Amino acid sequence: MCVAALLLGCPAVQAQNPNFHNAPASAKEMKNPYGDQRLASEKQLYHLRCARCHGENGEGSGNIPALASGRAQSASDGELFWYITKGDVNNGMPAWSTLPRQQRWQIVTYLRVLGGSNPGSPRVRTSPAEAAAAGVKAPLPKAPFTDYRFEKPGKIRKVALKDLPAAFATTSAGNGPQLVPRPKDAWPQVLPGFKVELYASGLDDPRQIRTAPNGDFFVTESHTGNVRVFRGVTPEGKLEQEEIFATGLNRPFGVNFYPPGPNPQWIYIGNTDSIVRFPYQNGDLKARGRAQHIANVPGGDGHWTRDIQFTPDGKKMFVSVGSASNIDDPDTTPAEQNRADVLEFNPDGSAMRVYAYGIRNCVGMAINSKTGELWCSVNERDALGDNLVPDYITHVQEGGFYGWPWWYMGGHQDPRHHGKHPELKDKVITPDVILHPHNASLGITFYDGKQFPAEYEGDIFAAEHGSWNRSVRVGYELIRVPLHQAGHASGEYEDFMTGFVVDNGHVWGRPVGVAVAPDGSLLVTDDGSKSIWRVSYAGK
Repeated sequence: MCVAALLLGCPAVQAQNPNFHNAPASAKEMKNPYGDQRLASEKQLYHLRCARCHGENGEGSGNIPALASGRAQSASDGELFWYITKGDVNNGMPAWSTLPRQQRWQIVTYLRVLGGSNPGSPRVRTSPAEAAAAGVKAPLPKAPFTDYRFEKPGKIRKVALKDLPAAFATTSAGNGPQLVPRPKDAWPQVLPGFKVELYASGLDDPRQIRTAPNGDFFVTESHTGNVRVFRGVTPEGKLEQEEIFATGLNRPFGVNFYPPGPNPQWIYIGNTDSIVRFPYQNGDLKARGRAQHIANVPGGDGHWTRDIQFTPDGKKMFVSVGSASNIDDPDTTPAEQNRADVLEFNPDGSAMRVYAYGIRNCVGMAINSKTGELWCSVNERDALGDNLVPDYITHVQEGGFYGWPWWYMGGHQDPRHHGKHPELKDKVITPDVILHPHNASLGITFYDGKQFPAEYEGDIFAAEHGSWNRSVRVGYELIRVPLHQAGHASGEYEDFMTGFVVDNGHVWGRPVGVAVAPDGSLLVTDDGSKSIWRVSYAGK
């Protein structure tokens, strides 16, 4: 049972307890001694103790009440602390007096963040039902911005710096999706000539996917700490063989093979706090031994995924490390040290340095085989409005500064850091491809297959996990970034595979990773439906 489970109680009990579960008057007067402090561990405490039941954004689900709104937000800090401490057996809420006092108060503090009373947090939160109704009535989006209602395979999009609105032009929404089973008539949508098949299902939190040199597919299951390997494609588009390659990892995400080329000797895994590797030869379905520790990387709260890439010559290893927060200032926040960066190591884990910085959360990385450049798929910051700040895909310049947290998109200052670091304004790099704000762009790959039409050669495919910080949701798709057979982007991107959204409150799928199969088809992991989709081309 999570700490905040059934914090509000069932409707019948609520009617009998107008004073928040009969909390005594003395509880209402209690003051939070940590209310003016923002500790990095607050979010992690909530994630560990409460999010499983009440949702990462406190939205609740079914009979489980919301914590970001309603009675929890109308109660005083002292009443919340009292209830967490005393519990309520009739409502299924255990007493948590054994949890350290400071941690109980920290959970109370984070409930206020979820409710929007903390600066920089979402100010308007909606339930899935409210969001669904609002989506029907929402006005048409103003180009170049869009939303799920207008995402369609083949639609070309381009967002430019001149299109960006002022900060806080709209209120900041808390519109996290409620996952539902795939409706009977729902299926991913693609252009004519392409076909989508369900390659694998019943997985547990499938995240990053990478193709081994021999053609096997390695998938990290972050929640369970597993790495799975899939082999082959049947005539029906299904997998031929599946094995668990390794277990016992710490929220694994990134996976890659070393040295680059046809005969790797190692498989590297990005845990949330370390890089490890296993001895590997082509065709291995089980790890040959225990994981070997290569390097520690910053772990802890916030963005937890760690992707891995190697330079084409195998001399250097890149590791992406997202920020610990939305916009905390690294100057005054020790938890942000060496975060919001791409780090560079020798393959043995030595000689760590910051390769590029100010990249809030580079979730997916890929190497452009034509140019040798490293590319990132980046989640930008939240709580500046529906249409700020755009996510982006870009090649990463050595020593480059990409703005976070003080600046964004080529010299726009974040008003929450007004006046800070003016010397960095002219150093902010504008990314190659500006995506729709709040798309949550995750895994990327370069298309090196031969099955798709010739104009797709060398293009980028990216998985858009979908928004939570937007009043009408956006993303939840696979996009294509044309590189025009030249290895360079011109700013456009295209909706490639859509159809995962039911309405503005509910979704059934969330793309995460994408890889190219030996036959030239694409495989896309989906942690919403716990599946892998296969996209092939049969011609018009």
